[in-house]
Amino acid sequence: MTATLAIVNGRLADPSGTQLAAGIILIEGDRIAATGDVAVSEGAQTIDAQGLIVAPGLVDLGVFATDKPAFHFGGITRAALMPDQSSPLDDVGLIRQATRAGKPDFWVHPIAAATRGLKGAELAEIGMMQAAGAKAVGTGRQWIADSGVMARVLSYASGLGLTVITHAEDGGLAGKAVATSGETATRLGLPHAPACAEAMAIARDIMLARETGAAIHFRLVTTRAGFDLIRAAKAEGLKVTCGISPAYLFLNDQAVTDFRTFARLSPPLRDEDDRKACLEAVRDGTVDVITSGHDPRGPEDKRLPFADAAPGMAGAETLLALSLNLVRDGLVGMNRLMALLSANPARILGVNAGSFAPGSAADLIFIDPDTPWIVDSGKMAAQAGNTPFDRVPVQGRARRIMKGGAFL
Repeated sequence: MTATLAIVNGRLADPSGTQLAAGIILIEGDRIAATGDVAVSEGAQTIDAQGLIVAPGLVDLGVFATDKPAFHFGGITRAALMPDQSSPLDDVGLIRQATRAGKPDFWVHPIAAATRGLKGAELAEIGMMQAAGAKAVGTGRQWIADSGVMARVLSYASGLGLTVITHAEDGGLAGKAVATSGETATRLGLPHAPACAEAMAIARDIMLARETGAAIHFRLVTTRAGFDLIRAAKAEGLKVTCGISPAYLFLNDQAVTDFRTFARLSPPLRDEDDRKACLEAVRDGTVDVITSGHDPRGPEDKRLPFADAAPGMAGAETLLALSLNLVRDGLVGMNRLMALLSANPARILGVNAGSFAPGSAADLIFIDPDTPWIVDSGKMAAQAGNTPFDRVPVQGRARRIMKGGAFL
């Protein structure tokens, strides 16, 4: 076999495997040719990984900004862009523009708005946007309240082979809440909604997915009741997947006690029991995807009273380091973590990336899992440093990034 590039002396984190393994990665052009115990052809260029973990580049499923410096710092080589933009992604021209936004060193996969203007009423031209490059259909930050509209979205997307990515909060219950009902929200006097708003939205959408045969992905599931519904749907054989971001794994609603707007998220942070349920869902395989939910917000959005501040956090730079805590804590192995961060989101989007399979895109990261560093909101590469993990010590980072067979 002739290969243009051979990566040697790395510990391979194959998402389809069960443990790290020594091996070689052969790359032909911008594609992976072979991995494992393979021969290196004479004349191939050799790259010494020097004992670092070599893994597929991260595929971030559901970000709100094309923020390449932050993505590159975090080892993210592709991201699915949410339709919630200054002009919602409900038009062919906007989809085409989004697909070009990161090239050549970063690939953006736009999520088409399910309805015009994300208003939850009239269906957008989903088929035309798919032809223009959309890789999924999304409801954005909001839940589609009209069950008839949601059923049509699911049915239409199913016919096109697209997954519907939805927000899991019943809008009638959530209203303008900024916190989860409980002792913390009551004491702080914050507008709040019960955590069951999530399970109610999930229950309805699972029933509609069953009826239409559609694939549905709940972008962020954050409650014990929500995960119980996801488990039951999976056991039934429905095409249901779900994701989570590190904030819900490592923070609870106590993070807002000093009215820190960097902890103003959507959905809001939950109580400690639900946080533990999130970790259990990662451990038992209920969670399919870990996403950064990257949403950089400047002072004009965050230096406001808590109830008036915009939700969101800059999560791209800390996604890998925070997720590595799950490996150190024994909840998942390194290979499974890469399935959560790379292979599974790529599969949901239908892109040939996130794995070591022959023919997969040669998007790779070289991970040092032990390097300590401190998150500093004032020094982040993101467009804004709004992170609730400011000043938190973490370990691990991507030392090198390869995109399409070339180092960045």
